[in-house]
Amino acid sequence: MVIEKIQDMEQEGSEVEGVDEPAKKRKLVVPGEVIISGEDYLPSDGTRREGDNILASRFGLAEEAGMVIKVIPVTGAYIPRRNNVVIGRVTNVTMNGWVIDIDYASNAFLPIDESPRFINKNEMDQFLAIGDVIIAKIWSINSRGVDLSLKSRGLGKLEGGFIFKVQSSRVPRIIGKEGSMIALIKQKTNATVTVGQNGWVWITADTSDDALKARRAVEFIVDNFYQAGLTEKVEEFLSK
Repeated sequence: MVIEKIQDMEQEGSEVEGVDEPAKKRKLVVPGEVIISGEDYLPSDGTRREGDNILASRFGLAEEAGMVIKVIPVTGAYIPRRNNVVIGRVTNVTMNGWVIDIDYASNAFLPIDESPRFINKNEMDQFLAIGDVIIAKIWSINSRGVDLSLKSRGLGKLEGGFIFKVQSSRVPRIIGKEGSMIALIKQKTNATVTVGQNGWVWITADTSDDALKARRAVEFIVDNFYQAGLTEKVEEFLSK
């Protein structure tokens, strides 16, 4: 079990490489557990302050990055946030836009006005049809649901290749610090790898072997996200 492996690492005093900063000490925490004490520390994602203590608000790996304390979730469903870049599939075409499955409790919506160019309402299915896969940005979350936009560089329909699902909580590890991990995979496999923050991964390559190698590298990261020196381990994995 992943949890058991993490606990073994804690007992041995191991360090785990950070997502945003290298080699940060981490420990497994449960909701309500005191992570650290002191007024100089600032609570961030997955934590809260009670008096002099910073407490965990969710189950995961507590990390100290400077004076900022956060908890990186080990498991859990995707929670949309504004400006997240996500991968989704068109499930319906309406008069005003497209309904998109982003693997959330409710579907997202891409308004026709948020497409990168003018789209005639009579030709909407020629721009995006049911079953098409897109990469989009969340620009609004409200009582009606999640609204998407394609009005940024790199967004739009994904042609060819294939998509598969990983746990959204593993996405920071797949991307790496400033995109270093994903860049390593691209360099070693000659594949194009796009990761949505909702946990969908799209891969395309000139050969099926390169595409499969890239997918196996992503799955290796997902399975070994808790390990120290993961970048070196991935590089060794890709060199085999």
